[in-house]
Amino acid sequence: MSKTKLTRKQTVVRITVTAVMIALAFGLSYVPLWKMPFGGTVTLFSMLPIMFISIKYGVGWGLGSAFVYSWLQVLQGEVFGWGLTPAMLVGALLLDYVVAFTVIGLAGIFRKHGPSGAIFGCLLTCLLRFTSHLISGVVLWANYEQFIAFGKSWVNHPWLYSVVYNGFYMLPETALTVVGVILVFTLPQLKKFTQPEL
Repeated sequence: MSKTKLTRKQTVVRITVTAVMIALAFGLSYVPLWKMPFGGTVTLFSMLPIMFISIKYGVGWGLGSAFVYSWLQVLQGEVFGWGLTPAMLVGALLLDYVVAFTVIGLAGIFRKHGPSGAIFGCLLTCLLRFTSHLISGVVLWANYEQFIAFGKSWVNHPWLYSVVYNGFYMLPETALTVVGVILVFTLPQLKKFTQPEL
């Protein structure tokens, strides 16, 4: 598809597919395979539908969709029940939810390069999401003893603690998502549906 203005029908189709993918991502986020004690979950391909939007329709559309999804994650999360100070709450909302999940919309950055571009886009967005959680762990959580998962000996080691804690769920989440991207974007049966609109 050329970069001309979308027809009404194309717009309706795009909005419908996007809504279905966001709903699917939200539904899949309720299928935890592994859950960390203070946030962070390995899910059954919950990032994949948002990545699909970005790879199919472009980064701009993907970022908008991922931003919507990030607020659905806020609603699903437990951050409001932790009794945080206002500053901690705002920091957690931004770093652990809004930024961390909005970056998934960058998955389509290499979409012109076919399946390999989809895989590299997936890896990049997972790395960016991990980085957002890592910074959050160092700035907000690592010395907050109430949220130390591996014992008090980890207090005052914020970088190490944050790398290990966030790595425990982001590494398997990344591996599963890469497998999902490979399956979705390389299966000949799905080629017509997954073809990017350029």
